Amino acid sequence: MNRDEMIGQLDDSCWDMIVIGGGATGLGIAVDAQTRGYRTLLLEQVDFAKGTSSRSTKLVHGGVRYLKQGNIALVTEALRERGLLRRNAPHLVQDLAFIVPRYKWWEGPFYGIGLRLYDRLAGTLNIARSLSLTRDETIKRIPNIETKHLLGGTVYHDAQFDDARMAVTLAQTAAEQGAVVLNYMPVTGLIKDNDLVSGVEAMDSETNRFYNLRAGVVINAAGIFADAIRCMDDPRAEKLLATSQGVHLVLARSFLSSDTAIMVPQTDDGRVLFVIPWYGRVLVGTTDTEINTPSIEPRALEKEIDFILKNAARYLAREPDRDDILSIFAGQRPLVRSSNGSVYRKTISREHHVVVDDSGLVTIIGGKWTTYRKMAQDTVDEAALVGGLEIRPCRTEQLNLHGWQSKDDPAMPTEDHLRVYGSEAAALQEVIAAAPELNVPLHPRLPYLYGHIIWAVRHEMARTVEDALARRTRSLLLDARASIDSASRVADVMACELGKDITWKADQTDRFIALAKGYLP
Repeated sequence: MNRDEMIGQLDDSCWDMIVIGGGATGLGIAVDAQTRGYRTLLLEQVDFAKGTSSRSTKLVHGGVRYLKQGNIALVTEALRERGLLRRNAPHLVQDLAFIVPRYKWWEGPFYGIGLRLYDRLAGTLNIARSLSLTRDETIKRIPNIETKHLLGGTVYHDAQFDDARMAVTLAQTAAEQGAVVLNYMPVTGLIKDNDLVSGVEAMDSETNRFYNLRAGVVINAAGIFADAIRCMDDPRAEKLLATSQGVHLVLARSFLSSDTAIMVPQTDDGRVLFVIPWYGRVLVGTTDTEINTPSIEPRALEKEIDFILKNAARYLAREPDRDDILSIFAGQRPLVRSSNGSVYRKTISREHHVVVDDSGLVTIIGGKWTTYRKMAQDTVDEAALVGGLEIRPCRTEQLNLHGWQSKDDPAMPTEDHLRVYGSEAAALQEVIAAAPELNVPLHPRLPYLYGHIIWAVRHEMARTVEDALARRTRSLLLDARASIDSASRVADVMACELGKDITWKADQTDRFIALAKGYLP
């Protein structure tokens, strides 16, 4: 992907669909629409997956907790999408075993029956059969689990992924299909003809140039900012979303010496807590805090940090404290507001809804990463009708995403930070081998090389130090202090590649360091 080339296509093109928002939902829509043959333009106000879509629990899952709520349809749909995503992006989605520890006698039959149902709902796309474990078997699988009152456990299987890398992969897939996808291109207004939305006004943040862009239909996939886009259409528009914040802590791998994750089904606030191995670290989360105003860069509250440390300590033999935290990240969920106006988080739907306003603006709200493909399919189906476009079938069920590489391919890299590039990993390694200065680690505590930064600029539209360290690599999440130490040199490398001056380098370094400090306790 080349941003300058993408920008060059704006002046002479007409669009069937314009998508507002470059997170999981918007990128999925761009892939779906373009593969159907609709000329598609996607506009993202900052960077791809800058908001919610890079701040998830990194799981591709059916949603075990929704079984308890009796939402069989949602679980069945998510399990099917989990299976499709494992098949269509094997380089990005990895199987992961979870143990639900059992400390009370009744939890054995309760979770055993529930997880067997989970397996059956997955059908032929099931990963592996769930099993009951004895106390000794549970300790063997998770040696450092809290053993006091432990009776045993239940093991089940889901999958995990790198959410920001998946977003970049979707952008690349859409571009390969012929779509134009642009970051740093905020929509500043809607264009109307006879009270019907017929396009958008957008600004290139790098040049401050404005563009009037017209399309048969405009799709609002702005996530937590979807209501703000609808207010551009109608300032009196009713709010559709309720925002909830989830926080995750990143700890050293020593807190979980097993490759098996822990799922705690009931914390103090009724949410599920996950303890997950990820990129040689341990991810612990999440919280559920009502937020009145959505933010592109949310910050963890002190009470959220304390909540996770307290609950995690109950299930780990070694109790983490604030000094053990390598990074803290917060994300805000765009949940569908219930019909009676209630904003009680655990009763709000995670299902997605497609809304069409009188103006013809199509808005997609709700959902989660696992079901992004189905969300896109439903949205494009509706948008084609609204835009009066030729009706064409969805083609994404069988679509291999950019970089697809079979799990059985002996050339598939084994290292997490290389495997996510899939079939492009060999080309990345050739770039690194061609220049010795690129074969140097960003930091002793990070798995990335400077070659990853060059690749991100040349092929993945990384425009800032934050893009490179937060999303093209996951340095900021893996170790915020190490990423701060790396920022200045990364700015140097990027400035050389992008043709920027010393002022840009200093500004980028300062901006990143200020941002990264917010990822530390």
